[in-house]
Amino acid sequence: MDHDEIRDALQAMRARDLPTHGGRTLAYVYDSGLASADAIGREALAAFASTNGLDPTAFPSLLQMENDLVGIAGRLVDAPARFAGVVTSGGTESILLAVLAARDARPDVTAPRMVLPTTAHAAFHKAAHWLRVEPVLVDVDPVTKRADPEAMAAAIDDRTVLVVASAPSYAHGVIDPVAPIAAAAAAAGVRCHVDACIGGWVLPHLRDSEPGQPPWTFAVEGVTSLSLDLHKYAYTPKGVSVLLHASADLRRAHLFASARWPGYTMLNTTAQSTKSGGPVAAAWAVVHHIGADRYTSLAHDARTATLDLAAAVDGIPGLSVAAPPDSTLLSLVTDGSCDVFTISDEMLDRGWFVQPQMRFRDLPATLHLTFSAATASSSDLIATDLAAATEAARAAGPAIPPAELVAMAAAIDPATLDEATFAGLLAAAGLAGGDGGLVLPERMAPVNALLDALPTALREVLLLGVVDRLARPTGDDGGGHPGQG
Repeated sequence: MDHDEIRDALQAMRARDLPTHGGRTLAYVYDSGLASADAIGREALAAFASTNGLDPTAFPSLLQMENDLVGIAGRLVDAPARFAGVVTSGGTESILLAVLAARDARPDVTAPRMVLPTTAHAAFHKAAHWLRVEPVLVDVDPVTKRADPEAMAAAIDDRTVLVVASAPSYAHGVIDPVAPIAAAAAAAGVRCHVDACIGGWVLPHLRDSEPGQPPWTFAVEGVTSLSLDLHKYAYTPKGVSVLLHASADLRRAHLFASARWPGYTMLNTTAQSTKSGGPVAAAWAVVHHIGADRYTSLAHDARTATLDLAAAVDGIPGLSVAAPPDSTLLSLVTDGSCDVFTISDEMLDRGWFVQPQMRFRDLPATLHLTFSAATASSSDLIATDLAAATEAARAAGPAIPPAELVAMAAAIDPATLDEATFAGLLAAAGLAGGDGGLVLPERMAPVNALLDALPTALREVLLLGVVDRLARPTGDDGGGHPGQG
């Protein structure tokens, strides 16, 4: 394929993707609205794409940029004088490493646990699964959606290696009471990690205007590590996150070395060995291009848009704010006259992607909106369209899956689900393609309502089956051109 053919093919594939600029995708992407920042980020990403962060002596430029980014991040979150950190590929890797460090620092604990509020990011459950650290889930306050410090403290025992808090939680956009949680962890001699992946680069820039912001940084006694993503509110190309530790000693447990083979001695600070220097260089370029003052302005834009929409929701029948937002995330809940899944579909029809979130324990299904600086100019239009979408959802009524389909699905044992049973369920739900593949409907509310009615373990298995069908190779035309068959 020549250059023009490749460009045309890429453009055709991209046509169905959600937009990454313009502020209409209210999850997954973060848009500063600054064309110059996007341009310098892409330029640096391309210029350093072929460099390799595996060996810092081979590419000292990457080490210099990483140390600079870690230093800037540390100053934002009140890191102590002798703190240490690493740049990772994203929040999940940062969280994995924080859990790994906590686990391996306690070899005396043979069956380690970590205490999590139920609103902690799913990446902690991934870490628990991969690293064999048992998650101990503690229900949050049903009204404020914040972690319950007393219940968290009570859950700590002699097997606990890590206690977690969020700043803010992704699901509801509220900051957990970090101070009492970290104090309880410190009293038990346990590490405390603050997941500030989504808030770490925006909350510090709101401090001066919001002096009542709950404390969550290293200034809180007992916080031992903290993660923050640059590809969120630092508006850098994906994927770059920073994991900070209060000291180099605390970081050491997730460093890795192996000389047990005849090749080079492998030395890793993160989960990756080979890693492109492109994202680090792009992050460094964007961070220095935007600068602290403009980050403050961008943070205020996103925060204002969040508060404006939260106020507008008060006037929309059937819809309310799940919890007053502490940052730039907003979580909405219905009164039962409609459902968040139908509202999500209606908003997509109007050109907005908002993210439906399913119920968990006593926490109801919600609608998630992430605001970035580029969204601020459209907050009035979002409010208008959200009101219209909710009105349409109320007219349609809640999406209720057929009782027989719920019963059929609920009878499935997640541990023994086989291909034939899953294929039968897809057919019954009208999602089976003629070739045994998957056909997703234009409107997802009926599917989401079905999943929401099922136990979480079954929901996980069914969605893995969906991903398995989506992530299958395309054909080959025999000429080496993928996707042409």
